[in-house]
Parts: sequence; structure tokens; C-alpha cells
Amino acid sequence: MSTQELLSIAHQAMQNAYVPYSHHAVGAALLGESGRVYLGCNVENAAYSPSCCAERIAFYKAVSEGERRFRAIAVVGGINGRTEHPCPPCGVCRQVMREFCDPEHFRIILGCKDEETYLEYTLAQLLPESFGPQNLL
Repeated sequence: MSTQELLSIAHQAMQNAYVPYSHHAVGAALLGESGRVYLGCNVENAAYSPSCCAERIAFYKAVSEGERRFRAIAVVGGINGRTEHPCPPCGVCRQVMREFCDPEHFRIILGCKDEETYLEYTLAQLLPESFGPQNLL
């Protein structure tokens, strides 16, 4: 699957975001090793802490359906659905990615204005010196 296709799917996922408080909609498209794509959107809550990010929703959906290995995630977001700037994953989402992904190879694609404008990083670049499953062995 191309980067542009994954970004397009993330834009579609963003349309389902539930963001009545911040109005900052985020969509994520997670590419599993199987080739299947899992969608996520952020879901806010009036109590704030029960809210959940798009990236974690995509990961939890994938894991709940049996997928455990991942290649890439595309993330787009912005106020009132305007994706003019990159929307990097929060620290909690980066840690969830670390649980299931090879930091050196997992790609994080941050969409901007359209499917042709994006930044791309590895998880190792966005979460250096990370704590992962091997630290507990």
C-alpha cells in the first residue's frame, strides 16, 4: 500500500472523530503486517481522561482482532478537520506503538495539507531510548 493511500484512509477516518470540546479531529490508518488497514479516530469525553487518541484506537482495534505486527501508521489531524500542519502522536501513543512495533522499522507518517505533503519518521526517531517488552525479560 502506498503512503498516499494510507494518508487518504487516515483522512477518511478523521471524519468519524468525536471532538465536541477541542474540535481537534484526528484520524489514523494503521497498516498491519498482514496488509490489512485498521482505522482509528479520537474520541473525547467531558471528563477528559477517558478520552482516547486515534492511534491507540487503531492499535487496540487491530490487537483485538488478532493482529500483532505492524508496518506503518498514517496520522492526520487539525482543528475543525483542517490538516494544515503535521499532527504527531502523543507520548502515550508512542509507547503503545513501542509495545507492538520494531522501533527501527515502523514508519510514522504525518500528513499535512494533502496526501502528497507529509513527514515520515521511524518510531526510534520519535521515541529514542524507549522502554519496551525486552526490558522486562
